[in-house]
Amino acid sequence: MTSFSPDPRDLGQAAGQTPVRDPLLARAARYARWDGTQSIPALDADEILDALADDVMAEGDLSEALRRLMERGWRAGDPTRPDLAGLNDLRERLRRQREELQERYQLRDVLADVRQELEEIVAEERAGIERRLDTAATPPEGTAVDPSLRAMLRDAAARRLDQLEALPRDVGGKIRGLEAYDFMEPSARERFEALTEKLRRQTLDRFVEGLSEAIQGTTPEDLQANRDMVRDLNSLLEERLEGREPSQSDVDDFLAKHGRFFPGAQTLDDIVAQLTERMAAMQSLLRSMSPQQRAELQSMMDALLRDDRLRWDLARLASNMDQLMPDGLGEGYEFSGDQPLGLEPALDQIARLQALDALEDALGDVEGPGSLADLDRDQVRELLGEESARDLAALDEIARQLEEAGYLTRRGERLELTPRGSRRIGQKVLDDLFARLSRDAFGGHRIDPAGRAGEREESTKPYEFGDPFHLDIRGTIENALRRPENAPGAGLRSGRGVSLSAADFEVFRTEQLTRTSTVLLVDMSRSMLLRGCFLAAKKVAVALDTLIRTQFPHDDLSVIGFAYYARELRSESLAELTWHGYEYGTNLQHGLMLARQILDRQRGANRQIVVITDGEPTAHFENGQVEFSYPPTRRTIQETLREVQRCTRDGITINTFMLERSRALAEFVALITRMNRGRAFYATPEHLGEYVLVDFVAGRTRGVS
Repeated sequence: MTSFSPDPRDLGQAAGQTPVRDPLLARAARYARWDGTQSIPALDADEILDALADDVMAEGDLSEALRRLMERGWRAGDPTRPDLAGLNDLRERLRRQREELQERYQLRDVLADVRQELEEIVAEERAGIERRLDTAATPPEGTAVDPSLRAMLRDAAARRLDQLEALPRDVGGKIRGLEAYDFMEPSARERFEALTEKLRRQTLDRFVEGLSEAIQGTTPEDLQANRDMVRDLNSLLEERLEGREPSQSDVDDFLAKHGRFFPGAQTLDDIVAQLTERMAAMQSLLRSMSPQQRAELQSMMDALLRDDRLRWDLARLASNMDQLMPDGLGEGYEFSGDQPLGLEPALDQIARLQALDALEDALGDVEGPGSLADLDRDQVRELLGEESARDLAALDEIARQLEEAGYLTRRGERLELTPRGSRRIGQKVLDDLFARLSRDAFGGHRIDPAGRAGEREESTKPYEFGDPFHLDIRGTIENALRRPENAPGAGLRSGRGVSLSAADFEVFRTEQLTRTSTVLLVDMSRSMLLRGCFLAAKKVAVALDTLIRTQFPHDDLSVIGFAYYARELRSESLAELTWHGYEYGTNLQHGLMLARQILDRQRGANRQIVVITDGEPTAHFENGQVEFSYPPTRRTIQETLREVQRCTRDGITINTFMLERSRALAEFVALITRMNRGRAFYATPEHLGEYVLVDFVAGRTRGVS
């Protein structure tokens, strides 16, 4: 495949010609081999609307059709064109990411690195003690050591070694023991302080951002400020849990005092949302661990908090938050891989899993093109990569492309088809129906010479009385010249010119057309939907409307839907026509009445009513009221047949397409055909469109004269 870009310098040079200087011609194409970097749009507006057509026809809801297209995406079927990934594809990528993470890592011992670091610190302290004892036992030559000081050193070293030996095996206990331990080796002490500082930051930041730094403050004022914040926050949360929602003024007072812990928060919901996000990873980690691992981690976290009151308040905070969240603060994850995770990497990977879950929920909440703006594009790019971010942007462009092409318009938040969009869908339906016909299906049209004048053709014929006088001057003169009296050497030499006779006149042939006025009556009763016939009837209405507008523009078409009563349907709304579930009854009498009134106003030489129904009439108008009965009453049948008589008297042909083979319907339609001399067909919903279109086109009177 090739790509091109305009470059005026290349014009004519490939053939060794002088470059073109005309600015109107200075647009050339420079071709290059396809390298995968060129951008080809997945869909243009026509393809998008064609992809939506079936859903719009089936449901009559453009917004829902757009949503389903966004869900399923679009497959090009062409290796040179990219597919359009849908929301389902993005969710599948999310699921694969989640599975890959869980199958790569394991949480058998998230404190293994902490445990190893503590053991190395203890070993370093032991080595320092042993080094000091060795120095005291063998002082440098010429150096005198006081025996009492040596004894004190041995006693202090022995006590410390005993303390180190007695340290608990679990991480939390070991941290508590070393917090109370008086290090002899400065490097070991510095290393331990650095470790505890890091662990406090890792764990406590999961509760409140910035709290871990403040807790490390050494002054009583620092600790008191943190106690006050956690205590006040617990009071607000417990009021909500008790059903007494805190006032906004109470929340404002809290933020005025402690807002540095919750940047950007304005309401209690904002505070809870920030807490949930920060605490969820730690809570999920705890739920993902075995009871023994969970106990050890909680013991370590308790050991890192040097203030018992603050530890208690934070425990209350965790409990309150857990109660506020219907599903808890975080779900547990199963890890089955073989790559071990330490504490910080484990928290990071669980936070990533939670972000994947949250993004999947956000994708599930997308209800249409407008909802895509709520998705965090940077998060999509971070979690799923640049390709997914581009796919999301392409989905976001769908509605805009349709609007720019004139197929859609916005009415507030609602998207609607424009007349142009309706015509495009109608053409798609018509093309689909014609594609199912054999190529010579329209070879048997009648050619009765009805109508006046018509459309001129390119072929000619001798003039006959009554022909439209579309004179072919050249042909007429040639005919005259062929006569002997006009031959060279005869009349022409005598100066008399060319004489014309009536037989010389040559005229263009004309295609004689009749104008047909048609009313399509579509049964919209409940049974049409239950039997799967409504969509087929709707497709017929859309296709017939498109056929007449494009191929027979002089014809008239009106569409009437009938159920409990009949109503005329606008042609531009046919594609989005939906079945009204509250309507019952089959009021064919009212439908025929409206159709007759419409045809009385139209000038077509041929007037016809096409009825699509799946049952005999069960309702009629009487004294201005609809009378409904199932099974139908004799009165309903009589009133409907009277309307058939009125149509017949007015010269209106009724052709009926039955979608049900019931005996009652067949007998009723037989009565109509005998009275009206129209035709009756039985068709399955799958082939209804083909039957109606073939019959309509075959019934058009066209002739050539």
